[in-house]
Amino acid sequence: MNPIALIGAGPSGLAGARALSRAGIPFHGFEAGPDVGGLWNIDNPRSTMYESAHLISSRTTTEFAEFPMRSTADYPSHRELFRYFGEYADEFGLREHFSFDTRATSVEPVDGDATGASGWLVSSTGPDGETSGVYSAVVLANGTLAEPNVPSFRGEFAGEIMHTSAYKSPKVFDGRRVLIIGAGNSGCDIAVDAVHHAASVDMSVRRGYYFVPRYLFGKPSDTLNQGRPLPAPIKQFIDKRVLQAFTGDPVRFGFPKPDYRIYESHPIVNTLILNHLGQGDLRIVPDIDRFDGRTVHFSDGTSGEYDLVMLATGYHLDYPFVDRAHLNWTSASPKLYLNMFPPSFNGLFVLGMIEASGIGWQGRAEQAELIAAYLAAQRDAPEAAAAFRSRADAAWPDLSGGYRYLGLERMSYYVNKDAYRRTVKKLIGTLPVASPAEAPTGSTAAQEARA
Repeated sequence: MNPIALIGAGPSGLAGARALSRAGIPFHGFEAGPDVGGLWNIDNPRSTMYESAHLISSRTTTEFAEFPMRSTADYPSHRELFRYFGEYADEFGLREHFSFDTRATSVEPVDGDATGASGWLVSSTGPDGETSGVYSAVVLANGTLAEPNVPSFRGEFAGEIMHTSAYKSPKVFDGRRVLIIGAGNSGCDIAVDAVHHAASVDMSVRRGYYFVPRYLFGKPSDTLNQGRPLPAPIKQFIDKRVLQAFTGDPVRFGFPKPDYRIYESHPIVNTLILNHLGQGDLRIVPDIDRFDGRTVHFSDGTSGEYDLVMLATGYHLDYPFVDRAHLNWTSASPKLYLNMFPPSFNGLFVLGMIEASGIGWQGRAEQAELIAAYLAAQRDAPEAAAAFRSRADAAWPDLSGGYRYLGLERMSYYVNKDAYRRTVKKLIGTLPVASPAEAPTGSTAAQEARA
């Protein structure tokens, strides 16, 4: 049996490497950057990280359960997180499985057999030039935040246009009139950076948002209600009123009123933006109508003069090295069983294609455990693997948790963390436990050292 190819050594890729190692499944990893950590390594040429970036979920709800972070910060910086992933890789001997500075360039079925029965040919380019090899399966873990979504606008802008993926330092704002398009979490973080450097800062938005403070009642807000989850309508009713008590109504700062209920889109974990709006450090402006030199015209007929337009417009999913047909791609994203398995079970697996408030890296680790358990069952218990595949032929489980998510591209692979993790854990239990090639030595010591 040929080994498995694992593409990516960010958090999801490391979770995959750990799970495959524990299940005794031979694999080889490809990482385009110089080290583990993915986008959290700001020196990685493909990283979309910026100097002021921190977690927007708290440390204890984000870390790998078997390897607590060695940090006292509730919301660690990207520097601490990069160090954490390096420690995680060292603790479990994961680096030795990866070729670094090596980019996968194509993943194709051997002999054109789209069923994957003959394996997959993975080509890559790295320090040794162009290489290729045949693998029995491929796990794609190259992340979801690498391909910028760059919208088109009427007219031409005479100043500089930059996507947040290229943003590193607030020095770029020094003395400039700045327009930020989009008010997601990165857009709001960068707006807070900009007010300390720019001559002026405006933020163009199309819809309203819900803002969640990082702390509620003296604790990280996402650590509250970690027991039995409330039904969606009850949680929405309660949390909306709690947030209004703490943050007020963002409409008074110029944001449109949301046309959806809380948690039907990802909330903004940044209330500093509201503070700066209250201080007059920046202002909210409507959607863009057109560009005309350095003048930007807005949909309400107003206009403004700017030197820099920052596009906080998010990202497209991107698996550029594999034909979309092999991933059952429909519209904005692949349509996969549990966001991991193409319904054809062709030997391709996607790890990390989930977004959910609070799912953390432990949610990715559980994904990896399920993929490894299935691969081990293919090897050791074919009947159990076949029974698992048959589940994808029936109605797929509801992973929404009762929330009606917005029909946006970035929400096309969104799940509810409780519904998702509950389902994944249940399905792990349907597969036999693999006999690991190595006992998970070090994990207990790591827990004790970091407890």
